[in-house]
Amino acid sequence: MTGVTAEVIAIGDEMTSGARLDTNSPWLCQRLGELGISVRFQSMVGDSLADNVDVFRIAAGRSDVIITTGGLGPTADDLTRDALALLVGRPLVLDPASLAHIESLFAGRGREMPPRNRCQAMFPEGSREIFNPRGTAPGIDLVVPRGDGGSSRIFSLPGVPAEMQEMFLQTVAPRILAESVGGRRVIRQAVVKCFGLGESDMEARLGDMIARQRQPRVGITVSAATISLRITAEAADEADCMALIGATRAEIAALAGEFVFGEGDGFELHDALAEILESRGERIATIETGHGSTLAAWLAGARPRHCFAGGQVLETVESDEAALGRRRVGLDADWLLVVAGYPDLTTQSDILADVTISLCGRQPGQFWQSRQPIGGHPGILHPRIGKTGLAFANQILRGL
Repeated sequence: MTGVTAEVIAIGDEMTSGARLDTNSPWLCQRLGELGISVRFQSMVGDSLADNVDVFRIAAGRSDVIITTGGLGPTADDLTRDALALLVGRPLVLDPASLAHIESLFAGRGREMPPRNRCQAMFPEGSREIFNPRGTAPGIDLVVPRGDGGSSRIFSLPGVPAEMQEMFLQTVAPRILAESVGGRRVIRQAVVKCFGLGESDMEARLGDMIARQRQPRVGITVSAATISLRITAEAADEADCMALIGATRAEIAALAGEFVFGEGDGFELHDALAEILESRGERIATIETGHGSTLAAWLAGARPRHCFAGGQVLETVESDEAALGRRRVGLDADWLLVVAGYPDLTTQSDILADVTISLCGRQPGQFWQSRQPIGGHPGILHPRIGKTGLAFANQILRGL
């Protein structure tokens, strides 16, 4: 949908205080992207009438489509209706059909509607109802005039995720598309996962690929030493999007292929190793020493899971091929991955650990070992060490 911008607003003290995690906004951002709408802003506001009006006014001044969640209940701190009415300078008016539906929901539960719930059938004059088939909080569809002669459109939905999602899919998305016939574009994303380079080093390798004006866009994020390269393509249809993404994947492979281990938000190094092992019909066991353990938990949860033979955490372990071969046999595994040297993390300063990684196989001569310093902040050092071990095993097994 060419040029259409959006903003998503989460409402409620429980959000701004951190008491509850906002899961609605990420879901809405994904759905809007699938409609070809670029989400430029996300906001969060507490249960203050003045603050709500301010946030809505700012959003209406900079975004074409605004989706809000929360604040449509029957209590005194549910202020979305009032804030929208103040925003456009119109009164709240009763919608008899909405009131009848709310009363019927209570009747179906064998209860009489409390008087307070009547406010949920009140809408800013000139707005449209967004029908809620499951709950007592209908949504509000409101066009907000702008000073430049244009307008923004606010869709206010309840905060209950199941109700919000159904209302968006059944009513909001079709309304957005119905008023944008012929202008719709498709946005698709793919995520390439990498390990073994820092963020700045990866950026240097990719060069102009990460320029904001590039199509498709390539964004870099880092979590626990894993780099995600998010490719975002916009085109007239699905096929064109996927062609753009495919070409960008090939460019990334040419520039940093040795550090790429897979694709997808949920795909991790242990999943990549498990896939290699499954293709070979083999299993791996792990031994970790020092003050930490990451491999066993990761591989136990890898897809597929049957490739993990088990893990041990020891104070120390031998480092020679013969001794590790005997341990591999004892663990009934085709491969044994040993990561020795997890450091104590009681300090708050950066640590440089002396780590030895060994991979021992079933066949004679299948023994590889690497001793290397691995440093970083205590908060990510153990995961970085474990992932370095997984990357070591991945690289070797891919080459066999």
